[in-house]
Amino acid sequence: MAGAGNRKVPERKKRCEDRPGKGRLRITALAVCLLLFVGGCFLFARRYQGKTQVLCFSETEPAFDQPDEAFARSERVRNPFSDLCVPTLVTRIADTYFIVDCYHDQIIYSDSLDRPLQEWYVMTDQICRGHTLAGDGQVYLADDTENNRILVFENKSGTYVHTQTLADIGIRPHYIVYREEDGCFYAWSSMTGEMYVLRREQDSTRVYLSEIRTVPSLQGCYVRSFTIMGDEIYFVSGNSSVIRADLSSFRILEEYPVPDAIAGMIQITWIDGYFYITVSTDKAGSQDAATIIRTDDLAKLAYADYEDVYAAFIGGGTPYYISALDGRYYLTEHRLPGHSLWSFDSENGEITDVVAVY
Repeated sequence: MAGAGNRKVPERKKRCEDRPGKGRLRITALAVCLLLFVGGCFLFARRYQGKTQVLCFSETEPAFDQPDEAFARSERVRNPFSDLCVPTLVTRIADTYFIVDCYHDQIIYSDSLDRPLQEWYVMTDQICRGHTLAGDGQVYLADDTENNRILVFENKSGTYVHTQTLADIGIRPHYIVYREEDGCFYAWSSMTGEMYVLRREQDSTRVYLSEIRTVPSLQGCYVRSFTIMGDEIYFVSGNSSVIRADLSSFRILEEYPVPDAIAGMIQITWIDGYFYITVSTDKAGSQDAATIIRTDDLAKLAYADYEDVYAAFIGGGTPYYISALDGRYYLTEHRLPGHSLWSFDSENGEITDVVAVY
């Protein structure tokens, strides 16, 4: 192309070429921005680093480090699942029923247990392997087990709003109970032998940590639940025993050893003159040992003097928590398709009216 070497360079480009320092400034600015971005990412990651923390939200959802009402949904969202995946607890707070659907990472709610699951609504799907929910009618506390924290919710205009996060609640908080007698929430750290006692501020919905009570012998043991009976508290297994302690001081009053076959206990519940105990595994960790037993005297457990009653619920799965609602008992279960929630009664020591709810 003749004459191409004589083409005039546009004036604007000339000015740029005449100022080579400006290009270097741009490169320096970009480098600074990149360093700031990397540093910000590092600080963000450090901020959310926990003892065994596994953040389970989707990447498009905000983390709840500073929760506020912006996280409320404008409309109630239907449960997207037609089944339950490892349900752990069914409970009723005020006039609403809740199911903690552990492996679906959500809690669902309904005004009736008779509704099909897809007619239930999602309270939250921002938990990772949560196990329980407790509430006093104004605030609702859910354990976010794998993230070592508790999320606080309020019901505002028919939707549940995440309003507060209580971080660093031991390791794998696993069980929460609200005790109306003293106005306390008891939240158990399943791996550290620690009970986090939480209270709601008077005339407020803010929840605060009141104290931490400990059972030193349960440090490092996996203890899935506790049961408050009057002024005493019971812990199942952990050290292949059932521990009975004073609720206010956690001073151990008595310890009942158990055989290896039922060492992996889940929960103890008093029903109609018997201690019912759900069992997940034997001491070796085999779920083939999963069952439900009962005894009228915990001291008999050491001699394997107990009754296996799992056959009343077909058996073969893994029973979990039992709760009392509306004059009936409800049992969650997993490993068996089609039998994830049972209801039953007990009359004169006999299990009656067993119904597969879901």
